[in-house]
Amino acid sequence: MDLRVKKTRNSIINAFIELRSKKELERITIKELAELACINKATFYQHYKDIYDLSEKLEMEVLTSAIQDMNHPENLISDPREGVMEIANAILSRRPMLDILYSGTRRPLLVDRLEQLLKEVIYSNCPEYQGDLEKDLLFTVLIQGTFRAFEQHMNDENEKVLEILANISENMLRS
Repeated sequence: MDLRVKKTRNSIINAFIELRSKKELERITIKELAELACINKATFYQHYKDIYDLSEKLEMEVLTSAIQDMNHPENLISDPREGVMEIANAILSRRPMLDILYSGTRRPLLVDRLEQLLKEVIYSNCPEYQGDLEKDLLFTVLIQGTFRAFEQHMNDENEKVLEILANISENMLRS
């Protein structure tokens, strides 16, 4: 990628994150983003279709990097205790950015996208589960339930909460 293009993209992203940390996505205008990024509106549109396109790309990029940081994604099935801990740590290390990008009306998208990405990992490691409705429902319950329970109890003792959730996940997968 051309260095100028890279610098422009970084400028757009940094400006967006700054604005997003202060405002709802729906209240951010291309004009104010362009001014903060020191670019013109046409330059923005060379890189992104609209503000939602930029937001979605960044949201997915952060989640994808969390999944890619998992050393052993196969642990989600083979060693659920370790898999839960690994994905939780990857998510927690990105929590400040995730809290910015997925704030307000975007929050419900976080767990749905996480589920989508984790299922892709699971099915690529265990293709025999693809198309199995029972397994698909189990993974949905585990991913959505674990994430929502953790989110609801994140002000409690994180390690203890993760340990309990890992036990629950392991028991559900083993039964």
